[in-house]
Amino acid sequence: MSLPTGPALLEARGLRKTFGTQVVLDRLDLHVGPGECVVLIGGSGSGKSTLLRCLNLLEVVDDGQILLEGDDISDPRVRHDAVRARIGIVFQAFNLFPHLSVLDNITLAPRRVHRVPRAEAEERARAMLDRVGLGDRAAALPDQLSGGQQQRVAIARALVNRPALLLLDEVTSALDPELVGEVLALLRELRSEGMTMVIATHEMSFARQVADRVCFLSEGRVLEAGPPEQIFTSPRSARLRAFLAALDGGGGLAEGAGQDPAGR
Repeated sequence: MSLPTGPALLEARGLRKTFGTQVVLDRLDLHVGPGECVVLIGGSGSGKSTLLRCLNLLEVVDDGQILLEGDDISDPRVRHDAVRARIGIVFQAFNLFPHLSVLDNITLAPRRVHRVPRAEAEERARAMLDRVGLGDRAAALPDQLSGGQQQRVAIARALVNRPALLLLDEVTSALDPELVGEVLALLRELRSEGMTMVIATHEMSFARQVADRVCFLSEGRVLEAGPPEQIFTSPRSARLRAFLAALDGGGGLAEGAGQDPAGR
């Protein structure tokens, strides 16, 4: 598989990650340009979530190299906190502290980890809450919010440090179907504003609408990559054709907002 040419904001070269005897990433390569939205698709166990965790240094790769804006962030001497200030990550579970207000959840890392003064951290947080449509919920506790609102808070928390890159791992999978749309709408807005994103998703119609490039992962590698039109209408590999056919059989490729074909 040939990689795109041009400058890379993020580049993964030959990533290998194992858990015991299980190979999860197998010499995987990935290239993400500035302002590009790359969507990762693939079956369970294909390596999507592990890849995102490795890119954010939550998992240490066994081999290979990760470059962020030309810096080798996989170098063991790199300060992980400094890297994570440049890369935001959002998971399918909201991971909000239930005893802290929305405002305190968003300002915790800037204040405690990055030593941002409280007044500045709160100003940034309130601006970000306005950005995600929750400016009036700063004092609320997480359990006073809907699932869609909690996920938008999690996205605001990831954006508050003004990262160069945003990673999103199945961020609609834990939501009831009626709440999926509000989160996808926010991601569409971020995409239109030029936010560089890598998104793992089962939402195929969303991938069609927002991706600059779709990467199909299989057995820990990017088996096929290309623009959405090519991936979804003219897949080259038999594995990708089988994956899409299985989704189509369950309505997973229907146009529109789309539901998670995994049934979550």
